[in-house]
Amino acid sequence: MSFFIRNSAKSKISGPKVGQKRKTLSKPSGGKAGKKTNGRLPGKRRMKGGNEEIASDEEILSDIEDIAEQVASEDEEETAQEKRLRLTKQYLSQLEEEEADKRVSEEIDRDAISHRLQEDLLEQAGKLQRKVAAQYIPPTPADIQVLRGHQLPLTCLVISSDSKHVYTGAKDCSIIKWNVAEGKKEKVIAGGRKGTEDKHQGHTAHVLCLAISSDNKFLASGCRNKVIHIWDPVSMTRLHTFTGHRDAVAGLAFRKGTHTLFSASHDKTVKVWSLDEMAYVETLFGHEDSIMSLDSLSRERAVTAGGRDRTVRVWKIPEESQLVFHGENRGSIDCVAFINEQHIVSGDDNGNVSVWGLMKKKPLVSVRGAHHTEGSDQQECWVSAVAALTNSDLIASGSSDGHIRLWQCGDNFKSVQPLFSIPVVGFVNGLKFSSDGSLLVAAVGQEHRLGRWWRLKPARNSLVIVRLRKTS
Repeated sequence: MSFFIRNSAKSKISGPKVGQKRKTLSKPSGGKAGKKTNGRLPGKRRMKGGNEEIASDEEILSDIEDIAEQVASEDEEETAQEKRLRLTKQYLSQLEEEEADKRVSEEIDRDAISHRLQEDLLEQAGKLQRKVAAQYIPPTPADIQVLRGHQLPLTCLVISSDSKHVYTGAKDCSIIKWNVAEGKKEKVIAGGRKGTEDKHQGHTAHVLCLAISSDNKFLASGCRNKVIHIWDPVSMTRLHTFTGHRDAVAGLAFRKGTHTLFSASHDKTVKVWSLDEMAYVETLFGHEDSIMSLDSLSRERAVTAGGRDRTVRVWKIPEESQLVFHGENRGSIDCVAFINEQHIVSGDDNGNVSVWGLMKKKPLVSVRGAHHTEGSDQQECWVSAVAALTNSDLIASGSSDGHIRLWQCGDNFKSVQPLFSIPVVGFVNGLKFSSDGSLLVAAVGQEHRLGRWWRLKPARNSLVIVRLRKTS
């Protein structure tokens, strides 16, 4: 019996392989379809010498199909495994890319933080000089906006830290708050007549200087009547009045980030005020002539221009000392501004623009006749205003020659090169850059802010807003 079982298994296994054509069984000669042969069905075969039947062709085909289906299912199972493996690899690759991007962004953040810390350290040390001047291009006529509102020549201006508002003062004793975006007046503090100081809220003499705190909380104004008014910049209501100077108040500046106010006067003194307490702090002496201008940055220092004593002085408040810098000419140094904590720009009535360093008593570089043109008189060369984009290499100067001129400072402020000029008719009595360097504003009048020595009739008493553009 075992013999037949083995043969039966062999006959099943030795059937046609997958993919091979099945041989057609030949019909018995003389036989008909469906006819029995020797008592057997045509699809059955019997082994010799035994009674066990061998599987028919149909059964063999059925077994082959079962085997094929099993092989196909195994192939499908392998494909699913490969798919899972591929998806796993793809997910891992995505995670690696995300981690790499995260590392790159963290490195960029660290670099940005490191760069910012380095800039802060350089700024505190007074050595920061951002190279931005070369990026600026001359403005088009559409970039220059002229706003009129004062009846008499403008003498001073200041721009808010967010660059949204400009405040101007004039010889008509008024102060105007301007909206830069709309180019319109928002508030006006009208000037009063002499003798009405007790009744009038505003000034009753020429407004000569303005200053605004870095948080836009206080606006200070000084005039020829020796008083300093403190205003709310939003509502333009008067908060307080300081008295103490014995002559005209010609310069005002807030220490950056604080409510400490410095004031300079024609009485040759500098006074320090605390607006947190609305109180007087101290008086600084040293100048031998009227102080014409004043500026301050973050340190507890102030810089002043001494006019006819031909000196620029840096006042170190904590040390109770001063640095004295002597001009090269006999002219009056009328305007001054900090570039950074270690460098200063000044202008005088001889037409010179000078850059100073605190480590040297003489100017590092001077541009002689900065506003001089052929056939021009000395009065047209008088540098009446200077400004600097803080911690950069860009400075500006104004005169009455019909142009505001922009300059680029070289490395370590040892050279000054002209960039371009902006046409403006009249005396440029005040200049300020916005904190982001996108705006340059000028207070323009028919007369110099401190006197009536000359009068330019073609000029208009106006605020000029110049939108500065950079190369793309």
